[in-house]
Amino acid sequence: MATKIRLQRRGHKDYAFYPIVIADSRAPRDGKFIERIGSYNPNTNPATISLNFERALYWLNVGAQPTDTVRNILSQEGVLLMKHLQGGVKKGAFDEAEAEKRFAAWKQKKQAAVDAEKTSMATKREQAAKQRLEAEQAVNKAKAEAVAKKKAELAAAKAEAEAAAAAEEAATEAAPEAAAE
Repeated sequence: MATKIRLQRRGHKDYAFYPIVIADSRAPRDGKFIERIGSYNPNTNPATISLNFERALYWLNVGAQPTDTVRNILSQEGVLLMKHLQGGVKKGAFDEAEAEKRFAAWKQKKQAAVDAEKTSMATKREQAAKQRLEAEQAVNKAKAEAVAKKKAELAAAKAEAEAAAAAEEAATEAAPEAAAE
């Protein structure tokens, strides 16, 4: 029986997530499978991958063939590297301790790169939020200045109208007094 390590599609339209399964190559994509070894969720940023490392390594060692996407996932998680290192141990190129040391160094370097990417994404989000806040404050300040200018113009026009009305009233009061004298 030819076994494949592949993705099954789950979820709903425009929001799919994928269990990583071991299945017979003749079985349908979302059909019967032998074992579920993990999941892949591309909807998060960065994509969330949960994987049973030992079982994935076991199935690779017994001859299961991963699909292209699963091969990339296994490579990112280090399963293919560990298989490669185990091959070097079997050939006698180095011992098991050296293989573990190399894998640990790779894993640490990979984790540092992931952490750096996450922090850079977080700082970019913070900077974008800060820029949006500053832009909003600038727009609000411009609106406040325009409103203040308009209120000042209305107040000046009202004061001018009141002054004109008072002058007109004073003129009308002065006219009957002048006529009376």
